[in-house]
Amino acid sequence: MRARVGEWIGLYVVSVAIAVALSAVLVETTGGDWLAVFDALIEGSLTGPGRWGQTLGAAAPMLLVALGTIVSARAGLVNIGQEGQLLIGTAFAVYFGFRISGPGPVNLVVLLVFGAMGGALWAGLAGVLRFRRGVPEVLSTLLLVAVAGHAVAYGLKHQSLLLAPAASRGNRNQVSEQLAPDTRLPNLDLLGNQIPFAVFLGVALAFLLAFALTRTVWGFRVRMLGHNPRAARRAGVSEAQYGLRALLTSGAFAGLAGAVMLAGGGFQFGNFRLVPGFSGSIGWTGLLVALVARERALVAIVVAVVFGALRTGAGFVGSTGVESRIVDVIQGLLVLALLVPPAVMFIRDRQRARAVTTARI
Repeated sequence: MRARVGEWIGLYVVSVAIAVALSAVLVETTGGDWLAVFDALIEGSLTGPGRWGQTLGAAAPMLLVALGTIVSARAGLVNIGQEGQLLIGTAFAVYFGFRISGPGPVNLVVLLVFGAMGGALWAGLAGVLRFRRGVPEVLSTLLLVAVAGHAVAYGLKHQSLLLAPAASRGNRNQVSEQLAPDTRLPNLDLLGNQIPFAVFLGVALAFLLAFALTRTVWGFRVRMLGHNPRAARRAGVSEAQYGLRALLTSGAFAGLAGAVMLAGGGFQFGNFRLVPGFSGSIGWTGLLVALVARERALVAIVVAVVFGALRTGAGFVGSTGVESRIVDVIQGLLVLALLVPPAVMFIRDRQRARAVTTARI
C-alpha cells in the first residue's frame, strides 16, 4: 500500500515539475521573465492584499459546478453542458428574484432556490431526450449550451424578461437590475480578506455529497449504475429514474453556482448583475475541476482552489509584459500534468493484470 502511494506521489511530482519547466520555457520564448510571471501569479492569487479571499471567491462556483459533474459522472452520464445550465440558473435567479417581493434574506433564498431549479430544468431537458428518445446526453447537453446563450441574450434585450429599466442601467444596454445590498450573500472579514459565504456553502455541500455517495443507499445505487448498468438493472435500479435524477442534480449544482456568482460574486462576476459574458467560462472550468479531481468531491475542493488561483493571478501577469493568455496555456499544461498519473497507473495496472493472467495460463 505504501509503495503504491509512493508511486502516485512520485508521478504527480514529476508531472507537475515537467509542466512547470515547459511553462517556464514558453514564457522565456515569448520574451518574458518566467520568474516574474510566477511571482505575479503568486502575488495576484495569494500574497497580495485581499487576494486569497478573491481566489476562494472564484473557486466557490467552480467547486459547485464540479460537484454536480461528479454526480452525473458517478451515474455513468457525460454532462458537458454546465455552462448553459449555469446561465439558465442565473437567468431564473434574476427573473424570479426581482418579481417575488419580501425581505432581503427571503429574496436571497428565493434567488438561490430558483437558480438551482433553472439549472436542473435545463439539464432535465437533456435527461428526457436521453431516456425517452435515446439521444446521447454528451451531445444534447453541449448543444443546449448554445441555446442557453442565445436565450439569455434575448432576455437581456427585453425589459419584461431580464433587462433592467432604463433608469437603473445607466449607459449599458444589456444588463439586469442590480441586487440590493440586503439580497446579497454576506462576506466574512478575515485577516484583511473577504471570504464569500459561497465558499462555506461549497465546502459543506462537498462533504455532504461525499457522504451521500459513499454512505447512503442512493449513492450506492448511483455508483452501481455508473459501474455496470446491466447489473444495476438486474438489481432493480431503474436507469431512467436514477439517471434522470443524477442529471437534474448535476444541473441544479450548476444553476446554484450561477445564482451564487450573481448574489456573492461582486466585481468578479458582473457586480451583482447579469451581463453578457457573465459566466466567464466557470462552467467549463468546473468541468475540468471534476475531471482533475477524478470525480472525488473532497479532492475537488483543493483542485478548485488551484484553478481559482490561476484565474485571479492571471490579472497580475500583464504587469510583467506577458500576455495574460499565457496563463491559459500554463493552466492547460498543469491540467495535463494532473491527468497523466491516473492514465499511467491505469495502463500499469492493466499490464500487471495481463501478466498475472498469462502466468496462470
